[in-house]
Amino acid sequence: MTCAAIIVAAGSGVRARRTSDAVAKQYVPLAGKAVLCRTIETFLTSDAIDLIVTVIAQEDLDLYKNAVAPLLQGKLAEQAQKKLRTSVRGGTTRQASVLCGLRALEKDSIDTVLVHDAARPFISHAILDRCRIALHSHKACLVAVPVTDTIKQATPEGRIQKTIDRSSLWAAQTPQAFAFDFIYDAHTRAAQQCAETFTDDAAVAEWAGAEVHIVEGDPTNIKLTNREDLDMADARLNSLQGSTSPLTDVRMGTGYDVHAFDAGDAVIIGGIQIPHDKKLKGHSDADVGLHAITDAILGAIADGDIGTHFPPSDPQWKGTASDLFLKDAVRRVRERNGKISNIDLTLICEAPKIGPHRPAMRQAIADICEISINRVSVKATTSERLGFTGRKEGIAAMASTCIQLPDRED
Repeated sequence: MTCAAIIVAAGSGVRARRTSDAVAKQYVPLAGKAVLCRTIETFLTSDAIDLIVTVIAQEDLDLYKNAVAPLLQGKLAEQAQKKLRTSVRGGTTRQASVLCGLRALEKDSIDTVLVHDAARPFISHAILDRCRIALHSHKACLVAVPVTDTIKQATPEGRIQKTIDRSSLWAAQTPQAFAFDFIYDAHTRAAQQCAETFTDDAAVAEWAGAEVHIVEGDPTNIKLTNREDLDMADARLNSLQGSTSPLTDVRMGTGYDVHAFDAGDAVIIGGIQIPHDKKLKGHSDADVGLHAITDAILGAIADGDIGTHFPPSDPQWKGTASDLFLKDAVRRVRERNGKISNIDLTLICEAPKIGPHRPAMRQAIADICEISINRVSVKATTSERLGFTGRKEGIAAMASTCIQLPDRED
């Protein structure tokens, strides 16, 4: 019995993006490997799986190639060449993407197929084995775990109506496993009849008249939905790789930046625009706050400064939004499997008034750096009318940051 796997990776993963540059969660690195790479790796090394098709968004082709490169070039290269098919372009919905994957397998002699979300990298060989065994007796199977939390039904206003009996409730996971011909026909008919509101493939199977059999899942087979999930996954993988205290190398960094005023009507500080009778002069957008933070992060990891990576002599950076510089510094921390523990920014100026804009600055910085707002401090002070800031000729900024990296011998 030939069993194929369809890995659905065509979504945008908005809620779980840890960067602001539109990289979907399936391409975010976890302990050095992309989420998608880790997911595919389990299927690749499973004896239960014979072929693998990954469904991706067309614009993510380069991201996909980079994500699977470790599989094609490492110790699993031979298995990857044998099992991993060319990626397939997905549709506008998950349901449409699954059908694209099924069509890609149409000419193969496939008996059964498992459909799995790319954002579940902790799928185990044991679950895959249980799915394949279950398909000997059932044509539609759903991996699921019993609901353990108390479930309440509430009104739209938030008033509890009743407590639901959870004894017969199950939380669906993936993979979902099917006889290939059955689920291909079911998906095809659903598309032809414009039945496009199904939330998973088991629902398509139910609509097509099949009895769906539950296969025991695993509570650790979580779907990565938000940033916190990614952080927990990072910690778990670091722990599994043998480090009981994975981020024990604590680094401190400081940054300082100055920009003069120029004719204008607004300044950009801390990632937000503040109306003012002047602007800040600089090669980029002159965001003095983000520049100081960027240099603090780069200093903590001993990786130069803004000028090293984005020289002002290079015309391509003229007028660039400074969040690009900070995102790059954050990326460099991620590539070292590290995390930003906190950021402390102090702005020194007579005007404009920083206080009213502090919450927005904290949120903008937190979003760019992919950390909680509770880890970002923004303060403001004056120089008591002394020096260039006291004369209202410009703004200075000082930043400090704490970075945690995996401990290792230099």
